[in-house]
Amino acid sequence: MINFNRYIQRNLALAWPLAVNALLVQSMLMIDTFLVAPLGELPVAAMGIATTIVAFVLGIEIAIGNGIQLLVGRAFGCNNQAELAIAYWSGLLINISTSFVFLFILAFFGSELVALITDDPALAKLADTYISITKYIVLITAYTQVCSAFCNGSGKTKVPLKGFMIELPVNALLSYLLINGFSTYEGLGVEGAAWGSLLAVFLRAAFLYFALKRDDTVDLRYPKNRRFWAEIPPQYAEIYPIAANFFVLSIGATVYQLLFAQLELFSFVAITLIFPWIRAGTQFPNAWAQASGISISQALGQRQAGELKLFIASCTHVGTLLSVIIAGLFFILSQCLQFIYPDIEPDTQTALMIIAPLYIVLPIIRAYNTVAGNILRALGDSNLVLKIHFFTQWLISLPICALLVLQFDVSIFWAFAMIPIEELLKTLPFHHFKWRYINRLDLE
Repeated sequence: MINFNRYIQRNLALAWPLAVNALLVQSMLMIDTFLVAPLGELPVAAMGIATTIVAFVLGIEIAIGNGIQLLVGRAFGCNNQAELAIAYWSGLLINISTSFVFLFILAFFGSELVALITDDPALAKLADTYISITKYIVLITAYTQVCSAFCNGSGKTKVPLKGFMIELPVNALLSYLLINGFSTYEGLGVEGAAWGSLLAVFLRAAFLYFALKRDDTVDLRYPKNRRFWAEIPPQYAEIYPIAANFFVLSIGATVYQLLFAQLELFSFVAITLIFPWIRAGTQFPNAWAQASGISISQALGQRQAGELKLFIASCTHVGTLLSVIIAGLFFILSQCLQFIYPDIEPDTQTALMIIAPLYIVLPIIRAYNTVAGNILRALGDSNLVLKIHFFTQWLISLPICALLVLQFDVSIFWAFAMIPIEELLKTLPFHHFKWRYINRLDLE
């Protein structure tokens, strides 16, 4: 029999560190965008281009970290120190290797990537400046994500949280001073935001290193009787599906941003200002969905499938409730944007008001799909989830959005509307397949 209160409490215990981790990684970009906003539309647009590229890379590292977290959690549950060390070092190699690939791309092809987005020389120069510094954050974050995944999987969820609590105020203070200057120092503008973030992320990495080193319960020495290179393929095989699904969705989100960059400047600036808030708000339903998937997998592993149908329904209801709360917060946000960004142009404020109904309703639709997708993964069909995302996004929504923006030159409302429309298209197949798999549980 499933103890629903115990499972809901376990879900919450799993969900909040996942949400905080993802939220605070995105907060670096939110802080930079917020502090750069008073400089004007051009710096904000440059930040929008640069952070789109950087956020994509950081998202892949987070996805790899989530896979490592599952491996660590399994080893921790079995109290197997050897497997814990293998999961840590294998994950570190995979994530660091990935970061070096993207560091190389940003170092040698960063200008070309920016040129694909904008042909404005001044805008491209500012974006290049930001990327030339923040590309090193990619390398440091690869390390911090592995450390955070190890801590979360081992039940030490407060350690990464403390690291973020150190990073955030340092990031905000350094970025503010380096952007605007102090005393006789004039400030660096967009470049200052990048340096502030880089220094703050390095400080968090140092904290995590010493936290693990000084923890007597942590033994990261690699077991002598296990061949390291032989352990990489099975570890990679478990991490890859999680990262691949994110990769497809993240590429799609990047393409949306590239299409939005073709709108008039004020429209693109409005989307740039609201996107970090959307990413932040959706982390809470996303984390609940991930935690639900973990709990369902554990129940199946313990052969407790009998009452999973009711438990899955509870997961869906809680996820929907969280999304309604987020939608309410987005409504409050829409009424406060003029106070949060008082220095933006009236045309940008108008654009933000036009898309407000769309980003307010978005988390409600997206949360159902996210919970359903994680349930299907837990029930053993990750490929189906990937197919639903791929077909609705790449074969329907993105082509239509490209046609509307590039051919028909539509307004910001109809261009941005393709994001919630895409989520609506996913709802029917997710609902259908979720219940088809759940009904199979009744027969087993």
